[in-house]
Amino acid sequence: MSVAFSVLDLAPVVSGSTSGQALRNTLDLARHAERLGFHRYWLAEHHAMPGIASSATAVLIGQVAAATSRMRVGSGGIMLPNHAPMVVAEQFGTLEALYPGRIDLGLGRAPGTDQATARALRRSPDALSVDDFPEQVVELRSYFGADSAVTPAAGNEPPVWLLGSSGYSARLAGLLGLPFAFAHHFSSENTEPALALYRDSFRPSATLDAPYSMIGVSVTAAESDERARELARPQALSFLRLRQGRPGPLPTPEETAAHPYTPLERQIIDARVADQVVGGPDTVRRQMDALIERTAVDEVMVTTMVYEHADRLRSYDILADLYGLGADARPEAPSPARA
Repeated sequence: MSVAFSVLDLAPVVSGSTSGQALRNTLDLARHAERLGFHRYWLAEHHAMPGIASSATAVLIGQVAAATSRMRVGSGGIMLPNHAPMVVAEQFGTLEALYPGRIDLGLGRAPGTDQATARALRRSPDALSVDDFPEQVVELRSYFGADSAVTPAAGNEPPVWLLGSSGYSARLAGLLGLPFAFAHHFSSENTEPALALYRDSFRPSATLDAPYSMIGVSVTAAESDERARELARPQALSFLRLRQGRPGPLPTPEETAAHPYTPLERQIIDARVADQVVGGPDTVRRQMDALIERTAVDEVMVTTMVYEHADRLRSYDILADLYGLGADARPEAPSPARA
């Protein structure tokens, strides 16, 4: 099955540990993913969340790019309403100048946090409207033009992706002729409609002559189905707490087992796990193959949130073995993935 596989990392902070250790784990996972043959490595922007350490996304991208040598590195994504487009252009122009041909700029239209935090980021409630997203994207890209006065953005535009969990960004990506990444890992019911909208609305551009789509998938792979389900439970409890307005570090297996689940909470967790790829090698291969066939995507971006770092590394090992990844075996992805 000729699709590229990539990594989405939120730099998870686990209970009893620190954000510093989470960031060191990110660098270790990035080096490991490159050795395994994953195509790209993206970092996600979230703010004021105790369980996620990737908030300074551009800074962390630079560190990951410096720690690796071949793999593409980028944002999954930069939440554009949080930032002045010119600042984003300067940051990613700098990254592209330092690591030419290896940087991706994935853009999202939602603040990705609460309104108070979003206001603190932009210092102005008037700048937070997601309705301005198309104009923000156009403004941002203008700073990368060869005649731009914004240095070092001028002449150093990385491939721009639009990210989404609904049809809005799917349609916009199609109209602009940009690659599109859909957040299947937290909006699975919208995956196929959004991908269909992207493909139907696609217009060839200087960037792409045909649609290029990717989905983010939550994967927990282990030696057996039972072990994988056990490893996936802390992430499910973390999601439940987020839904309840109580975000925190990724809980320990002991905390997870001791939680007094209500019937409604168990229902929420069961639904959450059902949207993920969780299991031993045979189960993971069967579920992943079915998802790829159903969505017809060009690329899969895998995110794995488990308590022990060694278990996270092992999950990516299993996936790489199942799909024959490696520097020589990795499928080539069309422009802009190689741009």
